[in-house]
Amino acid sequence: MKLRRKILLAIILLVFIPVIIMGVVTYYNFSSAMEKKSNNFYWISLLETDRKLKFALNEINSVSNAAITQPVIQQFLKNPDVSVTYDRKQEINNLLINHPMITSFSLYSTSQLIYQYNAPMSFGDLKQQTWYASMLGAEGRPVWSGPGENGSAAASRPVMIHARVIKDYYSLETIGYLVIYVKPDILDQVFWEAATLKNGDILLVNKEGSVVFNKSGDRIGENISFPFLSDTYTKTKDYYVDSFHHEKSLITFLPSHNEQWYLVAVTPLKLIRSESVSIRNIAIILGLFSLLSALWFDQFFIRRLVRSLISAVNGMKRVKQGIFVPITSHTQSDDETDLLIDGFNRMSSQIQELIQQVETEQTRKKEAELQALVAQINPHFIYNSLESINSMAVLAGNRDISKMVISLGKLLRISISENQELIPLYMEFEHVRHYLNIQKYRFEDRFDYEIDIPETLRSYMTQKLIVQPIVENALYHAIEPMEDKGYIRIQALEAGRDIVIDVTDNGPGFDPESLLRIWNKESAGSKKYHDSGVGLKNVHERLRIRFGGYYGILICSSPGGGSVVRIRVPKIMP
Repeated sequence: MKLRRKILLAIILLVFIPVIIMGVVTYYNFSSAMEKKSNNFYWISLLETDRKLKFALNEINSVSNAAITQPVIQQFLKNPDVSVTYDRKQEINNLLINHPMITSFSLYSTSQLIYQYNAPMSFGDLKQQTWYASMLGAEGRPVWSGPGENGSAAASRPVMIHARVIKDYYSLETIGYLVIYVKPDILDQVFWEAATLKNGDILLVNKEGSVVFNKSGDRIGENISFPFLSDTYTKTKDYYVDSFHHEKSLITFLPSHNEQWYLVAVTPLKLIRSESVSIRNIAIILGLFSLLSALWFDQFFIRRLVRSLISAVNGMKRVKQGIFVPITSHTQSDDETDLLIDGFNRMSSQIQELIQQVETEQTRKKEAELQALVAQINPHFIYNSLESINSMAVLAGNRDISKMVISLGKLLRISISENQELIPLYMEFEHVRHYLNIQKYRFEDRFDYEIDIPETLRSYMTQKLIVQPIVENALYHAIEPMEDKGYIRIQALEAGRDIVIDVTDNGPGFDPESLLRIWNKESAGSKKYHDSGVGLKNVHERLRIRFGGYYGILICSSPGGGSVVRIRVPKIMP
């Protein structure tokens, strides 16, 4: 992914998305809080409505309670066959029609209608009413039936029905029934004063789901399936959100004082959440603003920054190819990007100057080396002189001098005559063999040596002069201090894609501190290794420079246990 896209994506992830998430979370949290507050408002309103409903119905209950205990009604129901006089009718009417909300009533014996006031319902029709069974089961307690459940609303004559069984005042035996018809205005007064939000409604429903009454008056008698009316419903809270007449609404419910009724408040959810619209709009505006800000930031800052970086990268590629062309800035901004371009241009010019200086110095160095070579002794003169010395030693009968001169000549031929840095492994081992032959004369046979190189490894190429310094180190630090006869073994081994060369001696060995001291002395230039010109550290660094950090030398030693120096080089075909 391009750098510009990465920065733009980071801005969107760190600014735009958090703003959107914050707006969404705030919107839904506020909406949820509004739902809870609306539910609390409606729950209090329903509680107050039920209290007023209970008070209004209790007024009718009080009239009924007072009437059925009066002797005139008790005697009238005990003797239903006695004719009703005008005075008795007036007395009964005065007992029951003394409340402005009562429009009519009927008195029944246990088998027939015996008196009615504007309510000609026969005893047979009475037994067909939906509330008749509830009246019998109430055992004298009042039973109420609203316009939406007694069928009066459907007949366009809404009325509240108050029905109860009349008991004998002394024996408590059932002697008749009383049915009182009450104006629906009693409910209008209660529900009209109920507090609701705009477009909200309060319903009075029975356990069968029929709307007994509602504040708006347009759903009386309608059957609605509310979940809380089910026997399997588990109440966790007194409100929920559901679809009501194809509109998502907040529904709050409260059991009424009448066990057969529930008070239900319904409010469209969009009305409750309308107060959250401003928060939602602010979140959208902030989200769009953050997105536009990110795009503006990308256009006027990131684009120029990335363009400057691309110019710097392209300039580096040209420098890598040896082309030193200054980077031109498209716009002047007086910030770090201009400093970057200016710094790169200065660096590029300095590198160009340094390269020119190095080239000039190299040219001069080559000229000086050429002049030095001209002044040096011709190697062929050295070889011819050694041959003459060898001939003189043979004529004099001194074979040791002859062998030593021959070994020295071959040693010099490998060291001086070979211009290549890589030589075959067998030639490197021959160089070591001649070196050891010369040293045996110096040490007067105080040591023996063994050289082992497998035929399969002889032809592989390796760095020149890497084994002889290790052998020289073994002679000076291991063999020379010994009183007993020393032993040096040089062995080449195959190790996968590499070759390892082990130089082993039976010297006194050394601890890590002594090794570190020898290593540092070499780098500082001790007398012996200054003469030889090459030391352990020198060999290690040359191998790392040519072949990489994986290659070099490894030293294993312990006091009294001898030493092993392992050289690791790669397999290089000739």
